[in-house]
Amino acid sequence: MSAQRDIAIVAFHQSDCQASAGATNEVELIMPEIRAVMDQVGLHNAQDVDFVCSGSCDYLQGAAFAFVAGVDALGAVPPIRESHVEMDAAWALYESVLKIRMGHADSALIYGFAKSSPGELPIVLSQQLDPYYLAPLWVDTVSLAAMQARLMLDAGKITEADMAAVVSRSRRNAMNNPHAQLAGDLSVEALLQEAPFVSPLRRHDCSPVSDGASAMIIATVEQAEAWGKPYAILRGIDHRIESHNLCTRDLTDSPSTRRAAEAAGVADGAIDVAELYAPFSHQEIILSRALGLGEGTRVNPSGGVLAGNLMMASGLSRVGEVFQRIVSGEARRGVAHATSGPCLQHNLVAVVEAA
Repeated sequence: MSAQRDIAIVAFHQSDCQASAGATNEVELIMPEIRAVMDQVGLHNAQDVDFVCSGSCDYLQGAAFAFVAGVDALGAVPPIRESHVEMDAAWALYESVLKIRMGHADSALIYGFAKSSPGELPIVLSQQLDPYYLAPLWVDTVSLAAMQARLMLDAGKITEADMAAVVSRSRRNAMNNPHAQLAGDLSVEALLQEAPFVSPLRRHDCSPVSDGASAMIIATVEQAEAWGKPYAILRGIDHRIESHNLCTRDLTDSPSTRRAAEAAGVADGAIDVAELYAPFSHQEIILSRALGLGEGTRVNPSGGVLAGNLMMASGLSRVGEVFQRIVSGEARRGVAHATSGPCLQHNLVAVVEAA
């Protein structure tokens, strides 16, 4: 990737993670985030960037092409070059990177949004399963994750105390995150006293359902320097997918994350900070091992998605969280991760470095 155009992350903003946004619609969730990133760069509207790409899921709203309504947040006139992925906005970021790499754009606005609270998210996400054998069973995501955790426990790869330690650190880190939904100073011992939810998972082992949105602006380094704003370099990005047949996968490992990390260049330098999209506590352990993170790496200093899970936006937010820590001087190099599908089926890894 070094021979291609360097990509700069220039702006990022995320909404609060709300358990319920009430009567607020998707356009009203998106507009403040787009306005925030525009203001960070000093732009006026979506026509000031070359490309716009969004990430969302129509199933969450329960209406076909619901994402089209979200475009109203950008303004319908004059027309813009716009695209959409039916995935987390981290993959909208990937598409935007390709657009710039190919020379078709010098800048891009990316956003993701979801209003998950009106439905039953674990059941809705069962539609990602194999349509012939698994989807007809309506196996929800929490039950699948519980099966994955049980496999890890039985194999001796983790303990319930390890899972509780992840949650304890997440909640403690989230106390410094104004956008977090769940935060607090909880001990491992106190967490282990909670009753099972879907054994062996306790409720705190599962990310909450959250409504909200996030947005980002990226550009060529030349364009970022012309804007005159602080930026970080997106040094590498890659994504890999594993079989939709859960019986053919080792659910206690994540080879797709490992391969994406190799392609993105994670091992090319020390990692100061890592933001991992781990919807369940044990999955953070799987991902940390697959990425080869050392003890010197701060993992999910924002609290991660266990503190607030903006479905279809949290993957983009992981990249944004690393970006913010780099431009603030807290870190020099970081890794961000996003996932999609059951039991960490599809994984994206991005490396962000100081300019």
